[in-house]
Amino acid sequence: MIRMSKPADTRQSIIDAVLRIIGQDGLAGVTNRRIAKEAGVSLGTVTYHFETQHELLRESLLHFVGEETRRFTELADLCRSDGIDLDGAAATVAQVAGGTEFDSTHIAPFELYVQAGRDERLRTAAAECFAAYDRLAARILGGLGVPEAERVAGTAVALVFGLQLRRLATGSPASDLVDALLLLARGASSG
Repeated sequence: MIRMSKPADTRQSIIDAVLRIIGQDGLAGVTNRRIAKEAGVSLGTVTYHFETQHELLRESLLHFVGEETRRFTELADLCRSDGIDLDGAAATVAQVAGGTEFDSTHIAPFELYVQAGRDERLRTAAAECFAAYDRLAARILGGLGVPEAERVAGTAVALVFGLQLRRLATGSPASDLVDALLLLARGASSG
């Protein structure tokens, strides 16, 4: 008996395939045929769920950031409920940064953000993503008692992205990211 996939499952399989392809070969590797093969669906199924490549890239970007935001919001809630201090926050960040290897799914957002610089249609999605990261950073920084956490949040997010890009390009350790965030948080805390 053949089991039919739910449309939401099929759509998610396609998005996951797009992120893997982008992470492996960049945007140039994203073709409907390759997506279909990677997702294990027919070519027509790809175009049924996503009429344009822009829609596919936007949804892939939003999916990745939605998952990351959910994960980091749960982490922020734990930090706040445990009354976390700066050293505890550093240990948590070290755990998360050290546990995130740069597999193809984690490389893909960098490609998508660069593409948003070239494609105005993706900028809105990128802006939504960065706004979510900023809100999360403000929440964590506020929980740590950093004054004007919302003002500092964008800087923290930029620092994280820059250091993650550096990690990706050079293989530098996650501890560099943690040290930089500690420096920022200590400076912002002292006023």
